[in-house]
Amino acid sequence: MHLTYLDSNSWLIEIADQKILLDPWLEGDLVFGNAGWFFRGEKLEKRTIPEDIDLILLSQGLEDHAHPPTLKQLDRNIPVLGSPSAAKVAKELEYTTVTALDHQEKFNLGDTVEIKAVPGSPIGPQLVENGYIVKNIATGHSLYYEPHGYHSETLKEDAPVDVVITPIVTLKLFQFLPFIQGQKSAIDACQMLQPQVILPTAAGGDVKFDGILTAVLSAEGTIADFQALLTKNNLSTRVIDPKPGDRFTVELKDRALA
Repeated sequence: MHLTYLDSNSWLIEIADQKILLDPWLEGDLVFGNAGWFFRGEKLEKRTIPEDIDLILLSQGLEDHAHPPTLKQLDRNIPVLGSPSAAKVAKELEYTTVTALDHQEKFNLGDTVEIKAVPGSPIGPQLVENGYIVKNIATGHSLYYEPHGYHSETLKEDAPVDVVITPIVTLKLFQFLPFIQGQKSAIDACQMLQPQVILPTAAGGDVKFDGILTAVLSAEGTIADFQALLTKNNLSTRVIDPKPGDRFTVELKDRALA
């Protein structure tokens, strides 16, 4: 398995000879509802759009996951798999092959990769977006992704999972309301899934944020703090802090030996 961290929530996953572009933000700024005064993300390093993408995988319909300027730059013939709200965005942008995946539904990419949607982040009172488990059918190695740190109890059905990508740093609004859950939530995921490796997402990368929302956001915890929590909870999971833009190999043991 090869991974490339592309800042914020964006990843390139290479698994079983398939290239999956996950929640891509690669072009332009990140703005919600054209309200740059409220929140704006700016990339400090240009990220090249990967070539030969087999699938675009979207966890949510919000701009930081289904980023319209990026999706407008990508080839509309690349298949898109996403939550129902993300699939709606892709259809509006005239992608030719779009599949919406509800929780617990599965999708096969060729005959080598299985993708399962699991409950992810709650967005408002009636919408729960997607997390995903991506599995190499031949080897059984699998990866779990959830970008806001909301980990459903149903994940126990899919344990063990080899790689977890989820927030490790907690972001709070007004210092008390978790906006992105890290630390304890990530430990809960590790206890349920017993991964060999965990990688942080959401709060990292070569990006700069401004706007009035940033004034009421605060971060809690570090990767070192999280490593200490793993040790305290007798978890052997390794933390990898990826360098943005660098492709790297995730060395995994056979599950029977892990």
